[in-house]
Amino acid sequence: MGLKQTLNSIWPGRLASGDTIGIVAPASPFDINEFKAGISMLEMMGFRTYLPDGLFNKKGYLAGTNSHRANMINSLFADKSIKAIICARGGFGSMKLLPLIDFKLIKDNPKFFCGFSDISVLLCLLYQKTGLVSFHGPMVTSLASATEKTKRFLSLALALDIDVDLNPLNGIIINSGFATGPLMGGNLTSLCHLVGTLFEPCFKKHLLFLEDKGEPVYKIDRMLTHMKMAGCFDELGGLILGSFEECGNIDDIFEIVESIFRKYDIPILGGFEIGHGINNITVPIGIEARLETDKQLLSFSKPDIS
Repeated sequence: MGLKQTLNSIWPGRLASGDTIGIVAPASPFDINEFKAGISMLEMMGFRTYLPDGLFNKKGYLAGTNSHRANMINSLFADKSIKAIICARGGFGSMKLLPLIDFKLIKDNPKFFCGFSDISVLLCLLYQKTGLVSFHGPMVTSLASATEKTKRFLSLALALDIDVDLNPLNGIIINSGFATGPLMGGNLTSLCHLVGTLFEPCFKKHLLFLEDKGEPVYKIDRMLTHMKMAGCFDELGGLILGSFEECGNIDDIFEIVESIFRKYDIPILGGFEIGHGINNITVPIGIEARLETDKQLLSFSKPDIS
């Protein structure tokens, strides 16, 4: 199973100072104080913000009903005055929206869409169903305590001024080599739970990055084993490991990865500041990239946009 690979990527428009960013809550409710601090941060960066009706809805552990949350996404993409969309928070619930997302509308109205963690399922499906380059990066509530490095990379991404060279903070080469392909990935737990569904992503010929938080080592092992047995990693181009916060000893995780991917002749590099760590570097999903382990380098092709 798995979605057909998208061949042609669609770039969203470049943002300028004064443009409006719409805020959406596809998953869980959020802390209002963290939210206000994040909104202030976006406004300090020079952007206006738009809060749709019902953004603060709550339905148990979800930010409103499935139809309500999906309609927020569809409406923000349809609104010509909104130039970008940033998610308020992750948590859980994004996968429940996938049958309700209007992918044709989104393809006809491409714009910057950013989030991480549970939002990973939306990022990957936006890319594979429409070709839209989406962005794995901080959300409104995480901006409240974001580092300067995290905020700088988000600003660069909003302007489509993609930093072409990324080096891991403490790079670990698990398997040497180099590979090219579109970058794709996100939260391991969220992506694992799409396996076997109609929305299972296709990672063939892609460079896959994975990150997670709060999952013990044995669960990391179980999820990677499950995905391997399901064929998710067949014809994978390369593997990039981001942050694994509160997941136990990172060396144990690297050992598990080395064991599970032993039969695959692909480059594997760990230590990137992508995900739930202190720094969360914004990276584009669907952009052609190159992984070189010996140089400890992940590089991107800049968009050709006027």
